[in-house]
Amino acid sequence: MSDAARESRPPMFLRMLDRWGGVWNGVFALFGGLWLLLAEVFTWIARGMTRPEVRIGRSAIVSQLVRVGVKSIGIILLVSGCIGLILAISMQPPLAELGQQNMIANIVAVGVFREMGPLIAAIVLTGFAGAAIAAEIGTMVVGEEIEALETHALNPVRFLVVPRVIATIISLFLLTILGDVMAVFASGVITVNFLDVPQEVYISNTIEQLRMSDFLTGLLKAATFGTLLSAIACYNGLKVTGGAAGVGKATTDTVVQTVVLIIVADMIFGVLFLKLGWT
Repeated sequence: MSDAARESRPPMFLRMLDRWGGVWNGVFALFGGLWLLLAEVFTWIARGMTRPEVRIGRSAIVSQLVRVGVKSIGIILLVSGCIGLILAISMQPPLAELGQQNMIANIVAVGVFREMGPLIAAIVLTGFAGAAIAAEIGTMVVGEEIEALETHALNPVRFLVVPRVIATIISLFLLTILGDVMAVFASGVITVNFLDVPQEVYISNTIEQLRMSDFLTGLLKAATFGTLLSAIACYNGLKVTGGAAGVGKATTDTVVQTVVLIIVADMIFGVLFLKLGWT
């Protein structure tokens, strides 16, 4: 590199500052876009519940429920069952050394209902449905279908985003319950049949350990994760530019952003529940 070119380059500090500035600009743009999108979504939901002339589109919601929720049941049950097996097998050696092998049921029940159930369901649904929603809406943007809706005075958020948000929240809510039951059942199967814990002891420990707060906090997380998942997927789909490459970028961004924000939200919930004494 010539001396003139080297002198024309900005200092490394300024280059790093510019790079990090771009990252933070993207973060603020994401949060701002999600806030505005969700505000409009819940505005339309409120209008649909209070004004008879505003219809949300039940057929569209049912269609998305089948596409997002029903088709995800198999993979959610498979992953949740494997998680239950892994937890039981992993905890057996240290608990056996302490003579507390019967406590496997207690730990699995709390860990699954409070943390692992909603978290695993949300991450699986991100890859299964979140990327598909972003790609579908992004393809509509590239094909100018969104512009066609706006030309006919049809709001794309009302007709495209709202059904997907509602369906994703309901689906993740119900899938979390199924995943919780499957994980506890799979853990019980391996614990009773291979880890020498009596079936009566496993069932009684699970029932005695679980409280209503464990169940409700998990469902609260599921509803929040579903809102984040659907909003991020729709947001990235609506802002697609650049044709097929833009659609691919939108799907990648959706998965990465959703997983990161879900983990951050779960951490915030953990701190909040600790402060409120709900742990």
